[in-house]
Amino acid sequence: MSSLSVVLDIDGVLVDVADSYRRAVIESVRRVYGETLDRDAIQPFKDAGGFNNDWLVTDAIALYVLAREQGFEQDIATFADRIADAGGGLDGTKAVLETELSASDYDEITDRWDPDRLRTVFQALYLGSDLFAELEGGDPLFDAAGYIHDEPVLVESETLTTLTDRYDVGVVTGRPAAEATIALDRVGLSVADDRRFTMDNWEHGKPHPYALLTLAERFDAETVVFVGDTLDDVRTAVNAAEEDERREYEGIGVLTGGLTGEAGRAAFADAGAAAVLDSVNDLPEYLQGIE
Repeated sequence: MSSLSVVLDIDGVLVDVADSYRRAVIESVRRVYGETLDRDAIQPFKDAGGFNNDWLVTDAIALYVLAREQGFEQDIATFADRIADAGGGLDGTKAVLETELSASDYDEITDRWDPDRLRTVFQALYLGSDLFAELEGGDPLFDAAGYIHDEPVLVESETLTTLTDRYDVGVVTGRPAAEATIALDRVGLSVADDRRFTMDNWEHGKPHPYALLTLAERFDAETVVFVGDTLDDVRTAVNAAEEDERREYEGIGVLTGGLTGEAGRAAFADAGAAAVLDSVNDLPEYLQGIE
């Protein structure tokens, strides 16, 4: 086995998505239903787990907005905690609402909920008119410049050079494949297709360990370090360690996504993070310390 391999998430690690994906979540709900939540509301859903891509977060926030119109008064933090207790993700969201609401109110909400339209609006906002036509096919519902162009690069070129020179590097992301390629091209990271897992070639999504376990096999690594900005990223590494006793798996949290400051450090630690770094640019020094 080779000694150590590195697997990177994209959003919040290599590029900043606060004004792209996260903005698209909030604005998609507003465009479809006329009201929405503040952007700060996204993080509690992410922390609840099971929201591997932002289409699912958009669906959950839409359901919450619709439930609020039916008199649902639970605050976001409590609602997100309940979702986590129910197993996380969209299934957990629906389970909580079905428990809390009357049958007629729940049916009213689910009848009005339109995930296909939400997804189409999301992609139109995020990709913009030209990329939407290219990647989605057909004309978008409206003209937009595309939030995808508002993704500042977080990783320094020197960091990528150091990582790719010293280690096998893979990518595990909830992005669709085409959008992953756009981001990787923007930051200047070349990753072969068999070393990346995206929404398009990975059924389960994080925190399921399949992608990480498969990359570990392909790299023939003794230790796999997975760097991400969410609790589910860390949980993915923890779950991989439980499944594969032959290797070491470390989940590393970075504070350049939704989790920040001391509260972010504590949340990562509680999820089982081996370390918490200010950014991915601190990774080469950290890796030298554990080799």
